[in-house]
Amino acid sequence: MSLLLGVNIDHVATLRQARYALNPDAQIVEPSVLEAAREAKAGGADSITIHVREDRRHMQDADAYLIRKEIDLPLNLELANTPEMVAFACDLKPDFACLVPESREEITTEGGLDVVRHFDSLQITISKLQASGIKVSLFIDPEPKQIEASAKLGSEMVELHTGSFALNEGAEQKNELERLKVGADLAAGLGLQVNAGHGIHPQNINDLFHVKNLTELNIGHNLVSRAIFVGFRQAVIEMRKLMKDYEGGAA
Repeated sequence: MSLLLGVNIDHVATLRQARYALNPDAQIVEPSVLEAAREAKAGGADSITIHVREDRRHMQDADAYLIRKEIDLPLNLELANTPEMVAFACDLKPDFACLVPESREEITTEGGLDVVRHFDSLQITISKLQASGIKVSLFIDPEPKQIEASAKLGSEMVELHTGSFALNEGAEQKNELERLKVGADLAAGLGLQVNAGHGIHPQNINDLFHVKNLTELNIGHNLVSRAIFVGFRQAVIEMRKLMKDYEGGAA
């Protein structure tokens, strides 16, 4: 099975909001997140990922509904485990919902969700999402107790947080890579689909390929950054070419 690419377009909205957050009805509002999703699809994206945060710092509700209506790719909605966002997800009905930790102080998501600590509330949330026909993923650090708790909750997927792997070098990065390898094997053995994301770029993706049982990578910041120079479609095309080298996919 070839490795799938989920393209996160949040930071296209970040750029738009930098100028138009206080003037959303201006004559020209750019860049367009819908056009970004179209270009991602044209470049070979397998799904589109968006994160509608509680403070609406980048993606807006209207963006999510527009992308859901206009883009015929699977939609992965990242969201916080709160009643407001769960109700929003159940109304939007994305194909996948990835529950993530969320802090107003952070610039972007840092670290995985503590599934063990929030087990009871997540059980309620997951039941609501699945009752709406939405498959659930949990964004977690590659820790056995978090993976085991995710499986007990009945989520269909986990997304392993690769940020620590991406930010470290040398021996520390090798240690993080080993954690990912062990975590992915454990998750797959428990019947979970294993995705990965955060900080993945062309300089570290080949090392990440040592992790077996991966189904999908979710990549955003690098693609938006690369798009400044070559365009969004080409950035996705380039990443897809790199991903062809992965040989450890789930059966």
